[in-house]
Amino acid sequence: MWSPFFFQVLDEINPRSVVTSAKQDENMTRFLGKLASQEHREPKRPEIVFLPSVDFGLEISKQRLLAGNYSFIPDSMTTTEKILFLSSIIPFDCLLTVRALGGLLKFLGRRRIGVELEDYNVSVPILGFKKFVLTHLVSIDQDTYSVLQIFKSESHPSVYKVASGLKEGLSLFGILNRCHCKWGQKLLRLWFTRPTHDLGELNSRLDVIQFFLLPQNLDMAQMLHRLLGHIKNVPLILKRMKLSHTKVSDWQVLYKTVYSALGLRDACRSLPQSIQLFQDIAQEFSDDLYHIASLIGKVVDFEGSLAENRFTVLPNIDPEIDEKKRRLMGLPSFLTEVARKELENLDSRIPSCSVIYIPLIGFLLCIPRLPFMVEASDFEIEGLDFMFLSEEKLHYRSARTKELDALLGDLHCDIRDQETLLMYQLQCQVLARAAVLTRVLDLASRLDVLLALASAARDYGYSRPRYSPQLLGVRILNGRHPLMELCARTFVPNSAECGGDKGRIKVITGPNSSGKSIYLKQVGLITFMALVGSFVPAEEAEIGAVDAIFTRIHSCESISLGLSTFMTDLNQVAKAVNNATKQSLVLIDEFGKGTNTVDGLALLAAVLRHWLALGPMCPHIFVATNFLSLVQLQLLPQGPLVQYLTMETCEDGDDLVFFYQVCEGIANASHASYTAAQAGLPGNLIARGKEVSDLIRSGKPIKPVKELLKEKQMENCQTLVDKFLKLDLEDPSLDLDIFMSQEVLPAATGIL
Repeated sequence: MWSPFFFQVLDEINPRSVVTSAKQDENMTRFLGKLASQEHREPKRPEIVFLPSVDFGLEISKQRLLAGNYSFIPDSMTTTEKILFLSSIIPFDCLLTVRALGGLLKFLGRRRIGVELEDYNVSVPILGFKKFVLTHLVSIDQDTYSVLQIFKSESHPSVYKVASGLKEGLSLFGILNRCHCKWGQKLLRLWFTRPTHDLGELNSRLDVIQFFLLPQNLDMAQMLHRLLGHIKNVPLILKRMKLSHTKVSDWQVLYKTVYSALGLRDACRSLPQSIQLFQDIAQEFSDDLYHIASLIGKVVDFEGSLAENRFTVLPNIDPEIDEKKRRLMGLPSFLTEVARKELENLDSRIPSCSVIYIPLIGFLLCIPRLPFMVEASDFEIEGLDFMFLSEEKLHYRSARTKELDALLGDLHCDIRDQETLLMYQLQCQVLARAAVLTRVLDLASRLDVLLALASAARDYGYSRPRYSPQLLGVRILNGRHPLMELCARTFVPNSAECGGDKGRIKVITGPNSSGKSIYLKQVGLITFMALVGSFVPAEEAEIGAVDAIFTRIHSCESISLGLSTFMTDLNQVAKAVNNATKQSLVLIDEFGKGTNTVDGLALLAAVLRHWLALGPMCPHIFVATNFLSLVQLQLLPQGPLVQYLTMETCEDGDDLVFFYQVCEGIANASHASYTAAQAGLPGNLIARGKEVSDLIRSGKPIKPVKELLKEKQMENCQTLVDKFLKLDLEDPSLDLDIFMSQEVLPAATGIL
């Protein structure tokens, strides 16, 4: 992954394009090369500028961002205030974006674009930042991924995996990730990070999922999933082959991968070719795969390779290797006979001897060390050349061992060298067909992801969404929260509709814990799942042209940036206000609760009125709030753009029954006391809280509780009496006036 920023600077003389990336890889090199080649063919295209990696340092990039000449930021702002302001525009938690922006600012400063004739101390003025999203991609920020639990990382519970860090927790990715190969998991994560509104791509994914959901295709889906389990890390193997670092296990893994790919090809040829993925696999998994599998199967001796931990070939591949192996296999009996003849010519005091073969050294005569062999001079034997002493055994070269070296040579090394040469030739054959292996990985990972989504849709009862480009918004019939329904005993489905010009802003009120937040997340998750090409947890879902999803749901503190909880909330809302279009989906939950009630209510009303003033250009907004004054004080103008919803409840005596059902209307109370009782707060505190709340609503003064006041007065009196009894009235140094002024009079204000 790369391409945090693609920036274009246009002037009348020379248009220039700057590709800034904090992570350069082969894909980026190919992309830039393609652009450069297009530039040579078309001279009017922008200039391609390559930037060195040193320009993308994280800390220096942050310093450049803070030191920038921004015309929209007052010069009087301090560094901290500038960070707070920029954090609503630039996602500082995305390190690649920060580094790419730093590189871009470095380029602008180096070329001095716009200030060529000014003094060098005058920096390039930045008029503003504009976020661009690649074509057909839906914009979703990191906060939205977090609050909707699309991804959720947790510490791994195993002590053996503490160093590796994290595992996927309860998240949408976690319940849908049923991929059987590593590359399928990577592709699913990539799809999640790149939701799209390309209808052709989305419908092609849904067609495959729908095919595998048919009961008669269940066995085929299971067979394909088993085959996909053998698709391994082919790019790593090919990289090792290029470097001649191939391991024994790589050949076995590659063999299984290729044969599994052939199984996928044969299976897909029997499936409807009207589905593009099946057609691609049937056509592009060419006979080159069979050639690779046949070569590996006929050449590589897997058992021998594992036993010797090196590449070995099967018999009948190379007659010369077979002959040398035959000689090597017959050496034990032959060397025994040679040792017997050598013993006949040795001193009678030597009880035994043996002839051994050591690779790279050759054949040696081995004699046990005798008691009289103490000094090095004692090792000398006539007719033998002493080599070395090892484990109380003396090793010599004799005339026969020298003859064996000349006759047989270094068999072991010769065999290894010849088999290594064959391995190199086999590697060349495989690398010549690397393109088909890369294509296998692409199509197999795609099939793996769609099989995983089909399996989840079958188990969880998901349905196929429909896409309507002419619809601005979404329509959901009896939708369910994909995570909550797995955790709750029963889950009440709810519908949602925000298409057209009616009810673009949904204001949802209701008691605490009535399901408002779950409803907001449910709408966001169903929309997101449809935009990655998955079936959705709803009876029906119609998704219109959605270009972005913005959220302000959970408050989170930012220690690294020094942002308070409320400041973080404001940044999240600012992103939506500054970037949301009429095709955007905005989810806001309890905005304004992090500050004074009146100020928070005023901010919420101001934000909503800002969007209402846009008229038909207003985004599709779901707002959950406990600010009932927003409705009671009529802070929002009446009109078709605003629709009020509430969570249905019923009071049964002192109990409050939640139906978790969304209906039109306005809540008349938050029922916070009932929620407090459910949380275990003492009854007297809850009663006092209700009393104070009623007094505030009625505009009456709040008086202390009489019982508590009397109890406090008695405590103060007792304290004063105890101090008086401790006085020594016969002490001549005692000054009663001081005691009265410092103890009695101050205490009287709390007693009377």
